[in-house]
Amino acid sequence: MNEENLNLEIRKFLKKVGITSQKVIENYIIKSLGEGNLKTSDEVAVEMKMTIKDHNIEHTISDKIKIE
Repeated sequence: MNEENLNLEIRKFLKKVGITSQKVIENYIIKSLGEGNLKTSDEVAVEMKMTIKDHNIEHTISDKIKIE
């Protein structure tokens, strides 16, 4: 196994996840602030679940994003 290639492939995947997830969260918060559904000092609960298909592996990260 080429560990360097494996590392690069994983990093490419995580970069896609990070960029697209950030856009989704930002768009939601900006829209919700504009509509009055959120305000500064609110927190948005977020959760990211990663699944390795066909291998019954799941990993979940939960956190809150504080709006200032």
